[in-house]
Amino acid sequence: MVSPIQVDGGDGLAAELSEDELFEVLSNRRRRFAMHLLKRESETVEIGDMAEQIAAWENGVDTAELTGSERKRVYTALQQSHLPKMERVGVVEFNKDRGVIEPTPALENVDLYMDVVEGREIPWSTYYLGLSTVGIALTAAVWVGAWPFALLPDAGWMLAIVVAFISSAVIHKHYTAEMKTGESEEPPELR
Repeated sequence: MVSPIQVDGGDGLAAELSEDELFEVLSNRRRRFAMHLLKRESETVEIGDMAEQIAAWENGVDTAELTGSERKRVYTALQQSHLPKMERVGVVEFNKDRGVIEPTPALENVDLYMDVVEGREIPWSTYYLGLSTVGIALTAAVWVGAWPFALLPDAGWMLAIVVAFISSAVIHKHYTAEMKTGESEEPPELR
């Protein structure tokens, strides 16, 4: 069973957003780009400006180098498909008549579900599981007095384990800060 995600609707009322709905929104690159832009701007964005920036990111060019058809293709897809879907889920408010998109408080929760793992990287949860396993094995070796672990005092080995976890946590914090949507000029997947 999929557990619902509680999001503050901004009006003091909590709304439920299922993980399936959120993952469906996140499954499309244009929608991820739209969420990044909205979080970066943190205010209302006009659909024309959004379409232009997303088209530039998709084509790897500056907005001044875009063709009219590149802009129009993104604009049409945003207006007819992506923004209405994002509004149904509750991450944006889309006023089609005015052509403006406004982020909702639910948009802030999106980063919790965007643990991007690229290429040969491993997920952080797997890394911490491995680090914990090494820590347990090291603790057991020190406890039974196995060589060469008996050469250093027990407190030295425990300090090494704590330093390994602290270092990992600091690196993880730095890495996840870089991967947050809306924190930089370009979306995380373009860096």
